[in-house]
Amino acid sequence: MSSSFEKHQKRKLISSYFSVVLSIALVLFLLGLLGMLILNAKKVSDHFKEQVVVTIYLKDSAKEVETNQLEKSLAMADYVKSTEYVSKEKAAEFMKAENGEDFMDFVGYNPLQNSIDVYLKADFVTSEHLEKIKEEALNKNFVDEVTYDNDLVKLMNDNVKKISFWVLVISGIFTLIAVLLINSSIRLAVYSKRFTIKTMQMVGATKQFIRRPFVWKSVRLGMIGAVIAIIGMAIVLFYLNKTFSDLNLLSNPVLMGLLFVLIFVLGIIITWISTHFATQRFLNLKTDELY
Repeated sequence: MSSSFEKHQKRKLISSYFSVVLSIALVLFLLGLLGMLILNAKKVSDHFKEQVVVTIYLKDSAKEVETNQLEKSLAMADYVKSTEYVSKEKAAEFMKAENGEDFMDFVGYNPLQNSIDVYLKADFVTSEHLEKIKEEALNKNFVDEVTYDNDLVKLMNDNVKKISFWVLVISGIFTLIAVLLINSSIRLAVYSKRFTIKTMQMVGATKQFIRRPFVWKSVRLGMIGAVIAIIGMAIVLFYLNKTFSDLNLLSNPVLMGLLFVLIFVLGIIITWISTHFATQRFLNLKTDELY
């Protein structure tokens, strides 16, 4: 009978520990994902900004030497990421592939123009910079027109600012929720041992002596939960980096390593503080208040 009761208590204790580890792991995992989002938010926004193309259309009278000189000067500019010369023949082939028919059969000639596609660095994708680049290009007498999607640029920059603000707000709220959830799990685990705590206190054990094993046990559970969360984060990061290789999410391994270390340290700190205050609460209760 006694053996059966001990087994039941042991299973109950293991179940309690498992619940604590699982809750810590899930909360830290989600917190870690949010951290990865914050660290890579600029990289993601920069990626989309750098897809904006400024197209410089050249007059048919433009000489090859003038075109090459313009393309080289643009490529060397500190605000340009890359350039691509698109001949009228290449543009016609692209339109034919896109539309599924050769428009020159109807027109009788190629009305398209030679052009240079310019891709800017993310920091320079603003309406002011784009307008300045447009004016400089139009000063060349062999440039016919400069086009870019100004409405898209404005919308993109406005959305980046809004998203950055709300990500920070959500991060703060989620961090608070994470602390509260882990604290709640720890308090439930300590609650199941409240009679043991009071018994030790009644036989003369000091508060520090009683508190120490509970704190270390919770810290170990926090470390296990943090390791599980980090493994989950690493799997997600590897998958995202493989799926969205253009973003190059692993370009700064030191920063990612620091995030993993932070998650591990948070698992220790939150469980330590939560256990300290949870045991302190039951140590301060009177015997009849335990019920």
